[in-house]
Amino acid sequence: MDLGIFLQFVVAGLSAGSIYALIALGFSVINNATGIVNFAQGDFAVIAAFLAYSLLVGFGWPYWLAFSAGIFLASAVGFLLWRFILSYAKSKEIIFLVFITVGFSVFLHGAIKELWGKRPISLPPLEGGYIQLGNLNFEIQTFWIIGTTLFAFLALHLFFKYTLWGKAIRAVAVDAQAAALMGIPVSKAIACSFALAGALGGLAGILVAPVWPLSFESGVYIGLKGFAAAVLGGYGNFAGALLGGLLLGLLEGVGGYFASAFKNVVAYSVLFLVLLFRPQGLLGNNEEERL
Repeated sequence: MDLGIFLQFVVAGLSAGSIYALIALGFSVINNATGIVNFAQGDFAVIAAFLAYSLLVGFGWPYWLAFSAGIFLASAVGFLLWRFILSYAKSKEIIFLVFITVGFSVFLHGAIKELWGKRPISLPPLEGGYIQLGNLNFEIQTFWIIGTTLFAFLALHLFFKYTLWGKAIRAVAVDAQAAALMGIPVSKAIACSFALAGALGGLAGILVAPVWPLSFESGVYIGLKGFAAAVLGGYGNFAGALLGGLLLGLLEGVGGYFASAFKNVVAYSVLFLVLLFRPQGLLGNNEEERL
């Protein structure tokens, strides 16, 4: 075994896992607030990347400004999904709301295809070049992805623990009716959670677009991997989202080193075994508060 090449696969796997973790975190934020599985979560990543690409290439905006605009658009789309679609659904049964998110995902696929076409796009990296350690070369972008993901998780933890809106979303997640009786605007808190999930998806898209070319259909792949990571770590558990994403990416990286054709088989086999023997996921615990 060539240790140097193996380490490169490990770092690449952790980088991919960081993207899965951000998507998984978006799933968890919405699930905790509403109980809904939002199958448009992966599409938030794609629409943010495509807007950033247009602003960079078509209008020559500075990278960081285009970056912020892409995340803002994804956040706005998440907000609109709740405020003007889900909140008006006559049936509040979870299964019906989940199918609405599926339909919204299909709508976003069509909108992205009509606006930007079928051709995949790539963004320039946050910082080009490589870090050389001995004979090993690591793309700087991979460390940006891992570092930004860890920072996002820390920022979100502080948001939920110390800010008024964060505490409001936590209260709604525990008991929406009790929160309403205490004067918390439940609908606004849920809308905030959708906007936050959209921003997390947008951040994932901006980070991954320099590494993986994205097309209008890429949200399905990214969303499924993020959903798998959320389930692996413990659906609705924030620490579990991080652990599940990194572990899934690491398994893919290691599996890709030994047999690239079977990297997904290795990762999903472990997911299957975990769910078979621990269906609540690695960190899931129904008796504990998840936020």
